[in-house]
Amino acid sequence: METQQRPEVVVITGASAGVGRATARAFAKLGAHIGLLARGKERLEAAHSEVEAAGGKGLVLPTDVADPDQIERAATAVENEFGPIDIWVNDAMTTIFAPFSQISPQEFKRATEVTYLGQVYGTMAALKRMLPRDRGSIVQVGSALAYRSIPLQSAYCGAKHAIVGFTEAVRSELLHDGSRVNITMVQMPALNTPQFDWCMTRLPRHPRPVAPVFQPEVAAEAIVWAAHHRRRQVYVGLSSVATIWANKFMAGLLDRYLAHSGYRAQQADEPVDPDRPNNLWQPVKGDAGARGRFGQEAYAESMQLWATKHRGWLALAGAGAALLSTAVMQNRRKSA
Repeated sequence: METQQRPEVVVITGASAGVGRATARAFAKLGAHIGLLARGKERLEAAHSEVEAAGGKGLVLPTDVADPDQIERAATAVENEFGPIDIWVNDAMTTIFAPFSQISPQEFKRATEVTYLGQVYGTMAALKRMLPRDRGSIVQVGSALAYRSIPLQSAYCGAKHAIVGFTEAVRSELLHDGSRVNITMVQMPALNTPQFDWCMTRLPRHPRPVAPVFQPEVAAEAIVWAAHHRRRQVYVGLSSVATIWANKFMAGLLDRYLAHSGYRAQQADEPVDPDRPNNLWQPVKGDAGARGRFGQEAYAESMQLWATKHRGWLALAGAGAALLSTAVMQNRRKSA
């Protein structure tokens, strides 16, 4: 008699909206049991309903990821409810759209604590449980901005750069110890998420993602795939690959290009409401779901991600094409 495999147990920070919300739905379709972490209980309850409707089970855990004690309590609650955690996704973030000279020390610290230290504390809680079992997967949600910073987002870009350095150090330690726990980063392109409606901004016009823009479900697909494959990094969108590689060879040129175009590219045409609420310190009321206001221009799939997922077959196809080409050339030479 076959033993029924237990459902995967997944923790997702930032699960109440945007990429985290889409990722929760994606894991739920696989029947996962999911710990849903974020600050806003109202949005977490909505995410929970979507998880249950998609075939998974959810646990609502209002958590500020800037507080390591809250993360530790949430991790304990997940294992008490569902059993050992198999996958931990660090997604929670916040940002500030403003020139650096217009950001206070307290604001910069808060954005860094959520976006960077939130991933550090999440990784600590995950490894505390995964290392003794010698299994598990940690997915850090990164960004092309982890390698190529842009103006007006110094706190966010700094945090994403820091996550790369932190993750690479931890990965080397896991390899040194021969651990089978895997840690990977998924580097994202611009995404159509609701963050642009509630992030702190001091810009004259409404903040927006830099085109090309992808739907958050594309990011979720990459996260789920990365959680089940031992890749060092996963890039989403050709724009991410191009940005990261261009920065390796022409960083100075990009500095000047972004100084010229980076302000305009991150602002929509309409003026921003100066009195709108922001989520830097407290969650904004209401449920916004996974998608933002830029859906008309957002791509629903990424050919680059498809190629990453099927690179083995593509390599075989390339090798086959090369062999066929060689055979054709040899036949031509014999006929000449």
